[in-house]
Amino acid sequence: MSYHHPSQIIAFHSCDKKIGLKILNGEEDLIASENTWDWLGSGIYFWEYNPERALEYAQSSANGKQYNKIKINTPFVLGANILLGNCLNLLDARASENLNEAYNQLKVLYDISDLKMPTNKGTVRKLDCAVIKAVHEINKQQNREPFDTVRCAFVEGNEIYPTSNFTDKLHIEISVINPQMIQGYFLPKPIELYNPYLK
Repeated sequence: MSYHHPSQIIAFHSCDKKIGLKILNGEEDLIASENTWDWLGSGIYFWEYNPERALEYAQSSANGKQYNKIKINTPFVLGANILLGNCLNLLDARASENLNEAYNQLKVLYDISDLKMPTNKGTVRKLDCAVIKAVHEINKQQNREPFDTVRCAFVEGNEIYPTSNFTDKLHIEISVINPQMIQGYFLPKPIELYNPYLK
């Protein structure tokens, strides 16, 4: 666990309007994503402090440009107040030890089983997903405190200018493993900017 990350954040989830409104009304809960390509492993995914990116993703999903297992017909952005708890904060240099340990153990397991390791190809991050899942499994086997959340920066999109490390879709993602860390939901303001399809 890092002691130098925020303990509480505001983050945003991309979803369909019907689901978003049901969650705001307390009728439903968000469901963890369990895809083999989820780069931060299984969890409920949020964009940290980035409602614009959440809206872009929801719009891309609604337009068929981005795959989403739960279909988005009408784009909706849901705000959330999240406690990070015991966070696997991949922005902390010490977290690389967790990743190295998990990768090495995973590689041994695949070698012994004579199986091919998962790979990352573009946005399909099967290796990253397997490594994060291995981190959680190692924690469990060694009776370490389980992680509540996973947090990491994701470099995505085009260079803002030639040779730049800044990209137009650079963001921080949060995967919430323990749903008890989600303290509450809200409709982000200005509503016409972040939820233009609400009416």
